[in-house]
Amino acid sequence: MDKSAASKRVKQLRDEIRRHNHLYHVEAAPVIGDQQYDELLAELADLERQFPDLLTPDSPTQRVGGEPIAGFVSVEHEAPMLSIDNTYNEADLRAFDARVRKGLGPQAEFSYVVELKIDGVGLSLRYEKGRLVRGVTRGDGRTGDDVTANVRTIGAVPLVLRRPEAKDLPGIPDVLVVRGEVFMKRADFERLNAGRVEAGEEAFANPRNSTAGTLKLLDPRIVATRPLKYFAYSLAVPDHRSGGPASHADALRWFGAMGLPTNRDNAQARDIDAVLAIVARRQEERARLDYAIDGLVIKVNRYAQQAELGATSKAPRWCIAYKYPAEQATTVLESVEFSVGKTGAITPVANLMPVLVAGTTVSRASLHNFDEVARKDVRAGDTVVIEKAGEIIPQVVKVILEKRPADAEAIAPPARCPVCEHDTARDPEGVYWRCLNPACPAQVRERLKYFAGRDQMDIEGLGEALVEQLVGAGLVRGYADLYRLAKDKLVELERMGEKSADNLLAALEDSKTRDLSRVLAAMNIQHVGTHVAEVLADAFGSIDRLAAASAEELEAVHEIGPVVAASVHDFFHSDAGRETVESLKAAGLKMPHAAAATGGPTPLAGKTLVVTGTLERFSRKQIEEKIKSLGGKATGSVSKSTDYLVAGADAGSKLAKARSLGVPVLSEADFLTLIGEP
Repeated sequence: MDKSAASKRVKQLRDEIRRHNHLYHVEAAPVIGDQQYDELLAELADLERQFPDLLTPDSPTQRVGGEPIAGFVSVEHEAPMLSIDNTYNEADLRAFDARVRKGLGPQAEFSYVVELKIDGVGLSLRYEKGRLVRGVTRGDGRTGDDVTANVRTIGAVPLVLRRPEAKDLPGIPDVLVVRGEVFMKRADFERLNAGRVEAGEEAFANPRNSTAGTLKLLDPRIVATRPLKYFAYSLAVPDHRSGGPASHADALRWFGAMGLPTNRDNAQARDIDAVLAIVARRQEERARLDYAIDGLVIKVNRYAQQAELGATSKAPRWCIAYKYPAEQATTVLESVEFSVGKTGAITPVANLMPVLVAGTTVSRASLHNFDEVARKDVRAGDTVVIEKAGEIIPQVVKVILEKRPADAEAIAPPARCPVCEHDTARDPEGVYWRCLNPACPAQVRERLKYFAGRDQMDIEGLGEALVEQLVGAGLVRGYADLYRLAKDKLVELERMGEKSADNLLAALEDSKTRDLSRVLAAMNIQHVGTHVAEVLADAFGSIDRLAAASAEELEAVHEIGPVVAASVHDFFHSDAGRETVESLKAAGLKMPHAAAATGGPTPLAGKTLVVTGTLERFSRKQIEEKIKSLGGKATGSVSKSTDYLVAGADAGSKLAKARSLGVPVLSEADFLTLIGEP
């Protein structure tokens, strides 16, 4: 076959495969079997191997996932992904309707669209000339992670949009940004978990957590094996004045015509009474859905009216979420075990007779603490009512006392740690009982998991299963032991090959340069989280100055109260605290921080900078840390007090605002010149 014939056949195969992908993933109505589909895909892949210049990133063969990526780049959303106000009863819904009527005027005619609120993960897709170029998580609503490599593996997400056939619908725009939800169906989630258990891996807690974790994997090849689905639910920036859809209902129809999957279980409502009827009907149907929802989203339909109503700084005024009460179930609390956390806190955990709640089987539930156990008078053997808080976390709501058996056993705090058998004690002014042995293996495991976390030392590859193995094998007893790991010992561990060992050692070496604030957050100092760690790092600038500070000096720092000051002081003046600091120094951790505190150059001293768009050399967090380290302040919004806007590729509305206010705009190269870096 010559190249011309191959090119024609490649196009035919791609069109055919895309049609079958849509029928399978979106319509749930396949017309060919798996073997026939695989034969089409194999033929396409073979032609692309013979004629490499015919291979394109949007080819169906590219969905299997490429090589692992180094990390995620932070990207600014074209428009903020705002939260939605919640309501829980009819009165609140009618109050929302009254606000809409007031905002639009008494004579205005309007209607609503009512959609299922899927319990998944928000995702924004950007198409340019009909081709997928970027997928970004919701993040903080202002910026999110670029997870495009993973999104390309989701079968329901079209890599190429198709031109709508209906004449009353717009064509494919040059740029289309669509918001939606990634999720897993219940049956797919159960199959995924069954496979993990069979392979000796830990089961996922629920569909939402497994979806979120899958999107953040650095290996797209693993993502490609996970059963992720996607529903598009809104335009990022509706443009009804320039030929775009005039209403949300029109936009949903437009999405479907272009091949974007939408949830067809939505309905239009002429008024609030019709909305309430849908609310009641959906609550009855909810348990029969094959995916989890936690409520409904009610939106004013027409875009012109949405624009008229506007938004607050946090949420649109034209939509609201109605949240259903948490689903409850009755079961028997068969026994109680005790879990030991990173600070030694002992949490009672109920082992339950398995019961189906909100679409998943629940067999365990946290009892929180022993004061809560006493308040609810929970005993082993009791029949209890459980529910999922936020549709995710199972908890015991109450005991059905009339069903209590005569031999029900009271739940008492353990006198000795259930893991290491060391003495336990209650916090003098708290509700927790704690294991008093800092070398307790359970505490060590939990501290190491936290230490390696993304917001702390961000050690890629050091997950829960590996930590369990390292501690169990006696290879790691403290943070510094991680930096003494040898390759020959690592490769002896289960499922740890040479490449995995090399990657872990490289990640550990990279973490030695983490900022002081991250190291402080990772050290497991009581009451010191990410924000407090940043405050302390800014105030003292080095680990030595912080460790030498008196309680009075600590308390004098803005935002540091007496409880936190005492906790920090006690940590650094304890044998364990001193040993932690010295061992990390000996392991090679640099713990750098703001040059302003350490006497280095501060070219950005007193300056306020805003960063927008995608940068080549920095992630969003990295450049904000760089600005801070050089004496500047990184903020999220442009105002008259902004000194510079650093604009990368695909800069959004902040660039226009900066220009309108006369704020100097720097390219990434300009920024590097300003701070004196090549």
